[in-house]
Amino acid sequence: MTRARQSIIDLESTPYYHCIARCVRRAFLCGEDHLTGNNFEHRREWITERLSYLAKTFSIKIASYAIMSNHYHLVLRVDAEKAKDWSEANVIRRWKRIYNIPPIVQQYLKNSKSDAIAAVAKDIIEKWRQRLTDISWFMRNLNEYLAHKANKEDDCKGRFWEGRFKSQPLLDESAVITAMAYVDLNPIRANMAKTPEKSDFTSIQQRINKLKKQPTTSIPLMSLSSSGKQSHQNNITFSTSDYLELVDWCGRAILPNKRGYIDNNKPPILQRLNMNAEGFVDLMKKQDDLSQLTVIGSSTVVTHYLEKLEQKFIKGMHLNKSIFT
Repeated sequence: MTRARQSIIDLESTPYYHCIARCVRRAFLCGEDHLTGNNFEHRREWITERLSYLAKTFSIKIASYAIMSNHYHLVLRVDAEKAKDWSEANVIRRWKRIYNIPPIVQQYLKNSKSDAIAAVAKDIIEKWRQRLTDISWFMRNLNEYLAHKANKEDDCKGRFWEGRFKSQPLLDESAVITAMAYVDLNPIRANMAKTPEKSDFTSIQQRINKLKKQPTTSIPLMSLSSSGKQSHQNNITFSTSDYLELVDWCGRAILPNKRGYIDNNKPPILQRLNMNAEGFVDLMKKQDDLSQLTVIGSSTVVTHYLEKLEQKFIKGMHLNKSIFT
């Protein structure tokens, strides 16, 4: 049964979400259609450019991304607290990057002395502030833009995406790093790349290229910190080196000639976050398991989440238990 978006995206529970959007059957987001011979690789640039634009407009950080042939993955973090500190001028400037400013707000900006105009304008600006921290508005501005460009290029009309995007709450740090790694390892899991640094149009490749001071895409990525001083709600407490080590280790473990193999030298981050190495690697080998979950997190946080929703069961409990100890 389809659930209302507001019941899925609850910033009091977590600011982190794994989002997936998939094209309708037979449609190509990127890649090459071997049936017709048409090549859509250039559309990957559309997506990275739009993501960069929206990340600089919304108060939403991109933790990881992967752009595949008929779908894409994002791990997003909503920074609602930052948006609360924006001035009205900053909110208007950001909103103007994606929408036209209505006349009543323009009158307000011209120092209108009407209290009624000021009250209405301020109410509109506050709605914009909320929308600039709303994942649904972020995804709408991404998907509608891409659908319009793709349909125009294909000289056709109609639905480009198979439905509304899927979003999964990531309830703790273990869930965040699992979803990030799952996203970054998509090209390896699909046999499109052999190593993380060769995984084109992924955040892992962008992070590696930045460390090597090589040319890379301009998508603003959420920084990784190992300070341990901030809570999960504001930042995640693992470093870039921690994360790269984990993805590289897991990427090697899921290669075709390494199936079932788990190196004894597991990355320390697995122990710190109480994650089961075998369950983690097994998940990364499978194509669709993570995307089928309703929510991701350890048993304790999932139980609290269910209590808040007044539910007794949620899809994927068994898989969550196999990953998080």
